[in-house]
Amino acid sequence: MIPALLLALQAAPAAAAAPLPSDPLPGDWRPIPDDELLVMTLAGGRTVTIRLAAAQAPEHVANIRRLALAHWWDATSVYRVQENWVVQWGGQPADAPTDPANKTLPDGVVKAPAAEYDLTGGFHPVQRLARSDAYSAASGITADGWAVAGDAAGSGWLAHCYGTVGVARDAAPDTGSGSELFMPLGGAARRLDRNYTIIGRVIDGAQYLSGLPRSGAAMGVYATTAERTSIISARLASDLPAATRPHWQYRSADNPRFAAMIAAREHPKAMVALGGVDVCDVPLSVRRAE
Repeated sequence: MIPALLLALQAAPAAAAAPLPSDPLPGDWRPIPDDELLVMTLAGGRTVTIRLAAAQAPEHVANIRRLALAHWWDATSVYRVQENWVVQWGGQPADAPTDPANKTLPDGVVKAPAAEYDLTGGFHPVQRLARSDAYSAASGITADGWAVAGDAAGSGWLAHCYGTVGVARDAAPDTGSGSELFMPLGGAARRLDRNYTIIGRVIDGAQYLSGLPRSGAAMGVYATTAERTSIISARLASDLPAATRPHWQYRSADNPRFAAMIAAREHPKAMVALGGVDVCDVPLSVRRAE
Protein backbone atom coordinates (compact mmCIF):
# COMPACT_ATOMS: atom_id res chain seq x y z
CA MET A 1 0.00 0.00 0.00
CA ILE A 2 1.36 3.43 -0.92
CA PRO A 3 1.67 5.71 2.12
CA ALA A 4 -0.78 8.62 2.20
CA LEU A 5 2.08 11.14 2.39
CA LEU A 6 3.63 9.79 -0.82
CA LEU A 7 0.27 10.00 -2.59
CA ALA A 8 -0.10 13.60 -1.48
CA LEU A 9 3.36 14.49 -2.76
CA GLN A 10 2.65 12.88 -6.12
CA ALA A 11 -0.60 14.81 -6.46
CA ALA A 12 0.91 18.17 -5.52
CA PRO A 13 1.80 20.46 -8.45
CA ALA A 14 5.49 20.94 -9.08
CA ALA A 15 6.86 24.22 -7.82
CA ALA A 16 7.71 26.71 -10.54
CA ALA A 17 11.42 27.12 -11.11
CA ALA A 18 12.80 30.42 -9.90
CA PRO A 19 13.56 32.78 -12.81
CA LEU A 20 17.19 33.19 -13.76
CA PRO A 21 18.87 36.59 -14.23
CA SER A 22 19.19 35.68 -17.90
CA ASP A 23 15.48 34.94 -18.44
CA PRO A 24 13.76 37.53 -20.66
CA LEU A 25 10.90 39.64 -19.38
CA PRO A 26 7.75 40.07 -21.47
CA GLY A 27 8.88 43.54 -22.53
CA ASP A 28 12.12 42.14 -23.94
CA TRP A 29 10.16 40.66 -26.85
CA ARG A 30 9.68 43.05 -29.77
CA PRO A 31 7.54 42.54 -32.89
CA ILE A 32 9.10 41.87 -36.28
CA PRO A 33 7.19 43.95 -38.87
CA ASP A 34 5.20 41.94 -41.40
CA ASP A 35 7.16 43.42 -44.31
CA GLU A 36 10.39 42.15 -42.72
CA LEU A 37 9.26 38.52 -42.90
CA LEU A 38 9.72 36.50 -46.10
CA VAL A 39 7.73 33.26 -46.07
CA MET A 40 9.04 30.65 -48.51
CA THR A 41 7.01 27.51 -49.13
CA LEU A 42 8.81 24.45 -50.45
CA ALA A 43 7.36 21.36 -52.08
CA GLY A 44 5.48 19.27 -49.55
CA GLY A 45 4.16 22.29 -47.68
CA ARG A 46 7.41 22.91 -45.79
CA THR A 47 7.73 26.56 -44.77
CA VAL A 48 10.92 28.58 -44.28
CA THR A 49 10.54 32.00 -42.66
CA ILE A 50 13.27 34.61 -43.11
CA ARG A 51 13.65 37.77 -41.05
CA LEU A 52 14.88 40.52 -43.40
CA ALA A 53 17.75 42.80 -42.36
CA ALA A 54 16.00 45.92 -43.63
CA ALA A 55 18.10 48.40 -41.65
CA GLN A 56 21.41 46.70 -42.37
CA ALA A 57 21.04 46.08 -46.12
CA PRO A 58 18.27 48.43 -47.28
CA GLU A 59 18.97 48.38 -51.03
CA HIS A 60 19.18 44.61 -51.28
CA VAL A 61 16.14 44.16 -49.05
CA ALA A 62 14.23 46.58 -51.31
CA ASN A 63 15.08 44.20 -54.16
CA ILE A 64 13.93 41.21 -52.10
CA ARG A 65 10.59 42.90 -51.49
CA ARG A 66 10.13 43.68 -55.19
CA LEU A 67 11.03 40.10 -56.13
CA ALA A 68 8.56 38.72 -53.59
CA LEU A 69 5.76 41.05 -54.70
CA ALA A 70 6.39 39.96 -58.31
CA HIS A 71 6.23 36.27 -57.23
CA TRP A 72 9.62 35.86 -58.91
CA TRP A 73 10.70 32.82 -56.87
CA ASP A 74 7.57 30.82 -57.63
CA ALA A 75 8.46 27.62 -59.54
CA THR A 76 12.19 28.13 -59.03
CA SER A 77 14.14 25.72 -56.86
CA VAL A 78 16.77 24.89 -54.30
CA TYR A 79 19.45 23.78 -56.72
CA ARG A 80 22.70 23.68 -54.76
CA VAL A 81 23.46 21.87 -51.49
CA GLN A 82 27.17 21.62 -50.75
CA GLU A 83 28.17 19.63 -47.67
CA ASN A 84 29.45 21.80 -44.79
CA TRP A 85 29.17 24.93 -46.89
CA VAL A 86 25.91 26.35 -48.29
CA VAL A 87 22.43 25.63 -49.58
CA GLN A 88 21.45 27.93 -52.46
CA TRP A 89 18.17 28.68 -54.18
CA GLY A 90 16.20 30.95 -56.42
CA GLY A 91 17.72 31.09 -59.86
CA GLN A 92 17.19 27.67 -61.34
CA PRO A 93 13.68 26.66 -62.44
CA ALA A 94 12.55 23.44 -60.85
CA ASP A 95 12.19 21.55 -64.13
CA ALA A 96 14.57 23.18 -66.62
CA PRO A 97 18.35 23.69 -66.70
CA THR A 98 18.00 27.39 -67.48
CA ASP A 99 20.78 29.82 -66.69
CA PRO A 100 19.50 32.16 -63.93
CA ALA A 101 20.68 35.14 -65.95
CA ASN A 102 18.12 34.27 -68.63
CA LYS A 103 15.18 34.93 -66.33
CA THR A 104 14.18 38.57 -66.55
CA LEU A 105 14.18 40.47 -63.28
CA PRO A 106 10.98 42.37 -62.40
CA ASP A 107 10.73 46.10 -62.97
CA GLY A 108 12.41 48.12 -60.27
CA VAL A 109 14.86 45.41 -59.21
CA VAL A 110 18.42 46.75 -59.32
CA LYS A 111 20.72 44.16 -60.88
CA ALA A 112 23.81 45.26 -58.96
CA PRO A 113 23.02 47.49 -55.97
CA ALA A 114 25.74 49.31 -54.08
CA ALA A 115 27.78 46.97 -51.92
CA GLU A 116 26.21 46.55 -48.50
CA TYR A 117 28.94 44.48 -46.89
CA ASP A 118 29.63 47.02 -44.12
CA LEU A 119 27.04 48.55 -41.81
CA THR A 120 26.14 52.20 -42.11
CA GLY A 121 27.32 53.81 -38.91
CA GLY A 122 29.95 51.20 -38.14
CA PHE A 123 30.29 48.77 -35.25
CA HIS A 124 27.93 49.65 -32.40
CA PRO A 125 26.59 46.55 -30.61
CA VAL A 126 24.76 46.95 -27.33
CA GLN A 127 26.36 43.71 -26.10
CA ARG A 128 30.05 43.30 -26.83
CA LEU A 129 31.64 39.89 -26.41
CA ALA A 130 34.64 39.41 -24.15
CA ARG A 131 36.96 37.95 -26.80
CA SER A 132 37.70 38.64 -30.44
CA ASP A 133 37.91 35.92 -33.08
CA ALA A 134 39.91 35.04 -36.17
CA TYR A 135 37.63 37.09 -38.44
CA SER A 136 37.28 40.35 -36.52
CA ALA A 137 38.79 42.55 -33.84
CA ALA A 138 35.53 42.53 -31.88
CA SER A 139 32.01 41.18 -32.09
CA GLY A 140 28.67 41.51 -30.39
CA ILE A 141 24.90 41.71 -30.69
CA THR A 142 22.83 44.71 -31.75
CA ALA A 143 19.82 45.91 -29.81
CA ASP A 144 17.50 44.43 -32.43
CA GLY A 145 19.12 41.00 -32.29
CA TRP A 146 21.72 40.70 -35.05
CA ALA A 147 25.20 39.22 -34.73
CA VAL A 148 27.81 41.78 -35.82
CA ALA A 149 31.59 42.01 -36.01
CA GLY A 150 34.00 44.91 -36.33
CA ASP A 151 37.58 45.94 -36.98
CA ALA A 152 40.04 48.31 -35.32
CA ALA A 153 38.97 51.14 -37.64
CA GLY A 154 35.40 51.01 -36.37
CA SER A 155 33.79 49.36 -39.37
CA GLY A 156 31.05 46.84 -38.62
CA TRP A 157 29.27 44.09 -40.52
CA LEU A 158 26.77 41.29 -40.11
CA ALA A 159 28.38 37.92 -39.40
CA HIS A 160 27.74 34.90 -41.60
CA CYS A 161 26.38 32.54 -38.94
CA TYR A 162 24.36 29.39 -39.48
CA GLY A 163 20.93 30.48 -40.66
CA THR A 164 21.95 33.83 -42.13
CA VAL A 165 20.79 34.42 -45.69
CA GLY A 166 23.30 35.89 -48.13
CA VAL A 167 23.09 37.18 -51.69
CA ALA A 168 24.79 35.00 -54.29
CA ARG A 169 26.77 36.93 -56.89
CA ASP A 170 29.27 36.67 -59.71
CA ALA A 171 32.80 38.03 -59.45
CA ALA A 172 33.27 41.57 -58.15
CA PRO A 173 32.18 44.27 -58.80
CA ASP A 174 28.86 42.37 -59.03
CA THR A 175 27.01 42.52 -55.70
CA GLY A 176 24.07 40.31 -56.64
CA SER A 177 20.45 41.38 -57.07
CA GLY A 178 19.05 39.11 -54.37
CA SER A 179 17.32 36.81 -56.85
CA GLU A 180 19.62 33.99 -55.75
CA LEU A 181 20.15 33.44 -52.04
CA PHE A 182 22.13 31.06 -49.84
CA MET A 183 22.34 29.87 -46.24
CA PRO A 184 25.47 28.46 -44.58
CA LEU A 185 25.28 24.79 -43.66
CA GLY A 186 26.85 22.94 -40.76
CA GLY A 187 27.99 26.08 -38.97
CA ALA A 188 29.22 29.60 -39.60
CA ALA A 189 30.79 30.76 -42.87
CA ARG A 190 32.70 33.73 -41.47
CA ARG A 191 35.19 33.96 -44.33
CA LEU A 192 32.29 35.33 -46.38
CA ASP A 193 32.01 38.34 -44.06
CA ARG A 194 32.34 41.65 -45.97
CA ASN A 195 32.37 39.74 -49.26
CA TYR A 196 28.68 38.91 -49.63
CA THR A 197 25.64 40.91 -48.55
CA ILE A 198 23.49 39.41 -45.80
CA ILE A 199 19.79 40.18 -46.27
CA GLY A 200 18.42 38.31 -43.28
CA ARG A 201 18.38 35.06 -41.38
CA VAL A 202 16.12 32.04 -41.22
CA ILE A 203 14.10 32.17 -38.01
CA ASP A 204 11.94 29.12 -38.67
CA GLY A 205 12.22 26.07 -40.90
CA ALA A 206 16.01 26.02 -41.35
CA GLN A 207 15.86 22.24 -40.99
CA TYR A 208 14.02 22.01 -44.29
CA LEU A 209 17.04 23.53 -46.02
CA SER A 210 19.84 22.01 -43.97
CA GLY A 211 18.26 18.55 -44.17
CA LEU A 212 18.25 18.34 -47.98
CA PRO A 213 20.44 15.70 -49.69
CA ARG A 214 23.97 16.89 -50.45
CA SER A 215 25.20 16.93 -54.02
CA GLY A 216 28.49 15.33 -54.96
CA ALA A 217 28.71 17.38 -58.15
CA ALA A 218 30.99 20.39 -58.55
CA MET A 219 30.18 23.19 -56.07
CA GLY A 220 27.28 21.12 -54.77
CA VAL A 221 25.04 22.02 -57.72
CA TYR A 222 22.60 19.19 -58.36
CA ALA A 223 23.48 17.31 -61.53
CA THR A 224 19.84 16.68 -62.50
CA THR A 225 16.62 18.65 -62.24
CA ALA A 226 15.01 15.71 -60.42
CA GLU A 227 17.29 16.36 -57.42
CA ARG A 228 16.11 19.92 -56.96
CA THR A 229 13.52 20.98 -54.41
CA SER A 230 10.75 23.08 -55.88
CA ILE A 231 9.89 26.47 -54.37
CA ILE A 232 6.13 26.81 -54.49
CA SER A 233 6.04 30.46 -53.43
CA ALA A 234 7.88 33.20 -51.54
CA ARG A 235 5.80 36.02 -50.07
CA LEU A 236 6.22 38.90 -47.70
CA ALA A 237 4.03 38.29 -44.67
CA SER A 238 2.52 41.72 -45.33
CA ASP A 239 1.33 40.43 -48.73
CA LEU A 240 -0.50 37.43 -47.26
CA PRO A 241 -4.17 37.51 -46.19
CA ALA A 242 -4.36 38.98 -42.70
CA ALA A 243 -5.84 35.80 -41.25
CA THR A 244 -2.91 33.68 -42.46
CA ARG A 245 -0.01 36.00 -41.69
CA PRO A 246 2.60 34.63 -39.30
CA HIS A 247 3.59 37.03 -36.53
CA TRP A 248 6.99 36.80 -34.89
CA GLN A 249 8.91 38.56 -32.14
CA TYR A 250 12.65 38.80 -31.53
CA ARG A 251 14.39 38.98 -28.16
CA SER A 252 15.93 42.42 -27.78
CA ALA A 253 19.51 42.61 -26.52
CA ASP A 254 19.47 46.07 -24.91
CA ASN A 255 18.93 44.88 -21.36
CA PRO A 256 20.86 43.27 -18.47
CA ARG A 257 19.09 39.94 -18.93
CA PHE A 258 20.62 39.46 -22.37
CA ALA A 259 24.01 40.43 -20.94
CA ALA A 260 23.55 37.82 -18.21
CA MET A 261 22.77 35.18 -20.82
CA ILE A 262 26.00 35.98 -22.68
CA ALA A 263 28.00 35.95 -19.43
CA ALA A 264 26.59 32.53 -18.55
CA ARG A 265 27.79 31.22 -21.90
CA GLU A 266 31.20 32.83 -21.56
CA HIS A 267 31.60 31.28 -18.11
CA PRO A 268 29.54 28.07 -18.10
CA LYS A 269 29.36 26.02 -14.95
CA ALA A 270 30.74 22.48 -14.90
CA MET A 271 32.31 22.89 -18.33
CA VAL A 272 35.77 23.73 -19.59
CA ALA A 273 35.76 27.28 -20.96
CA LEU A 274 38.19 30.09 -21.75
CA GLY A 275 35.97 33.00 -20.80
CA GLY A 276 34.72 33.72 -24.29
CA VAL A 277 32.15 32.66 -26.85
CA ASP A 278 31.91 33.03 -30.62
CA VAL A 279 29.35 35.57 -31.80
CA CYS A 280 27.63 32.87 -33.85
CA ASP A 281 27.09 30.82 -30.68
CA VAL A 282 24.98 33.50 -28.99
CA PRO A 283 21.29 32.52 -29.28
CA LEU A 284 19.23 35.11 -31.13
CA SER A 285 15.87 33.94 -29.88
CA VAL A 286 12.59 34.49 -31.65
CA ARG A 287 9.08 33.32 -30.89
CA ARG A 288 5.67 33.35 -32.48
CA ALA A 289 3.52 36.20 -31.27
CA GLU A 290 0.36 35.20 -29.43
